[in-house]
Amino acid sequence: MKRTPKWVFFVVFLLIAGLTYTSFFGVYKYFGDRRDTVIRSAADIRFGIDIRGGVDVTFGPKDEGINADESQVNAIKTVIEQRLVSKNITDYECYADVNNQQVIVRFPWQSDEADYDATAAIEELGETAQLEFHIGTEKTGDLVLDGTGVAKAEAMWQQDENQSGNYSAVVRLTLQGDAIQAFSDATQQQYENNQGQISIWLDDTMISAPAVQAHITDGTAIISGGTLQSYTDAQELANKINAGALPFDIEAKSYSTLSPTLGEKALEAMVIAGLIAFIIVAAYVIFWYRLPGGVAVIALCGQIAATVAAISGYFAVFDSFTLTLPGIAGILLSIGIGIDANVITSERVREEIRRGKTIDGAIRAGSKNSFWAIFDGNITVLIVAIVLMGVFGPPQSFWATILSWAMFMFPASTTGMVYSFGYTLFVGVVLNFVMGVALSRLMLRSVSRLKIFRNPWLYGGERK
Repeated sequence: MKRTPKWVFFVVFLLIAGLTYTSFFGVYKYFGDRRDTVIRSAADIRFGIDIRGGVDVTFGPKDEGINADESQVNAIKTVIEQRLVSKNITDYECYADVNNQQVIVRFPWQSDEADYDATAAIEELGETAQLEFHIGTEKTGDLVLDGTGVAKAEAMWQQDENQSGNYSAVVRLTLQGDAIQAFSDATQQQYENNQGQISIWLDDTMISAPAVQAHITDGTAIISGGTLQSYTDAQELANKINAGALPFDIEAKSYSTLSPTLGEKALEAMVIAGLIAFIIVAAYVIFWYRLPGGVAVIALCGQIAATVAAISGYFAVFDSFTLTLPGIAGILLSIGIGIDANVITSERVREEIRRGKTIDGAIRAGSKNSFWAIFDGNITVLIVAIVLMGVFGPPQSFWATILSWAMFMFPASTTGMVYSFGYTLFVGVVLNFVMGVALSRLMLRSVSRLKIFRNPWLYGGERK
């Protein structure tokens, strides 16, 4: 086997040190009183409602006899999301539970309010959506129809008019009752007025303003072009229109609140406990396994730093992740798994040294003999983490999509806190393969070539 150069240890050590510093303290640019973030730090981590405090509420049809279909449940979800965003609450979780005709919403306290009225916020989110069609692009334009005149809106593909074989995503709007004639009169007026527009409003937000390209008399209109760049765009617009045309009212079936003070105390306790545990474990592995233990601690620092980076949005290609208390538990568990991997390898190296092998031979044999034990254990945990993310994550998430073939066996049970645990556990185990297996062994092979570290005692053998 080709020897690892001595300088490799120092390069890897500096890279881990740099990652550790920047992931915890970030990198910023200052322009007078303005501070621009170059690399996000641990201070930029978004915390879930169990830490920051917030509201957990479940919405459903007010009338228990209502049998809401999938499009109607998704419509409820869409309007609630729009109302959250309109209040600048973007750090929320909102999931549609179609089987139980419910929408589960979790959102944190507003950071600038010390006395937040949760009941009023829930009532406002659950108000019936007001859908209106107006002449022109202002809500002050003449009212054409409201949500009661809409039978349904659905996303679909439509072949382009030039018969080129290409298809575009559109929304087909079906009207009912008196709205058919009202819409016919409005489209005739706007079409004759050089293809004017009829704007669609949900609450106080304009969601579309299509140009009238024909006089529509049968109550069926096609909305195309404009913001409809994909089928997803068409689905979102259809959901918003359907939200304002729901034939039933919704209400909060249940809700709970969490004080931010309680959450912050729990976070502080877990961080302190984790720091104490890290110090004790680091001291133990260095005392017991000597040089391999010291290398293991360096690799563990890299694993923790990279985990923080994966949560905070350190890497520009990944969004920041909402961290919950179970998520912190996942980090602590993955640290234990990382230590275990290094302990197994260090123990194998010590055994080989005591059998009389050279330092290089002991490191080579110890690494080889311990690999599959570490691999099997880590893969098992990795599978568990993936299943947790698939089952308890958003239905449209990557792992839920990958595991869709098996999801029929699980009830709809989206839980952000469990998903956070699965995510941090998954990240920690993957990083353990990188830091605790690959880089720690690379560093150990490199540093063992330095003359000062050629004493078998440093690897668990007898002192020379």
